[in-house]
Amino acid sequence: MDVKRLARLGVLTAVALIIFIVELQIPNPFPIPGIKLGLANIITVYAVYRFRPVEVCMLVGVRIFLGAVFSGNMMALLYSACGSLLCLLGMLLLKRVIDEKHLWLASVFGALLHNTGQMAAALLVMQTPSLLLYYPFLVVSGCLAGLFTGLCAQLILPRLKKAGF
Repeated sequence: MDVKRLARLGVLTAVALIIFIVELQIPNPFPIPGIKLGLANIITVYAVYRFRPVEVCMLVGVRIFLGAVFSGNMMALLYSACGSLLCLLGMLLLKRVIDEKHLWLASVFGALLHNTGQMAAALLVMQTPSLLLYYPFLVVSGCLAGLFTGLCAQLILPRLKKAGF
């Protein structure tokens, strides 16, 4: 990896982390824990279509770790890591069949996989099967959030291409 590419990944990681921290300041209007827009995933969706899988994994890994450190919620690291790993694997596979013109679709599937990974981690940690009652709400909110972040990435991609990024 050359220095220019590494610098771009660093900038994207910093932007994703800033978006994550700003989003933490927005009060959650929903009474269900775990529901949020996940705006930092705009950067992840963009990176999946612009960088190699190893590079995207580095970006996401650093963002998740630093996000947990900066938010002071290290338990969230486990849930985020499980959700992000499943999401990232799914989106990297979907990238092979979904082109850049429809990356919003990969984002929706990624959001569903993220929620599934988080739910699996919560079930393993808490050993409470009643947590599955939250899953349908997470699926609906995940689809909506994934659609929004995917459409944002869809709009950003050509602009960054044009700018040479």
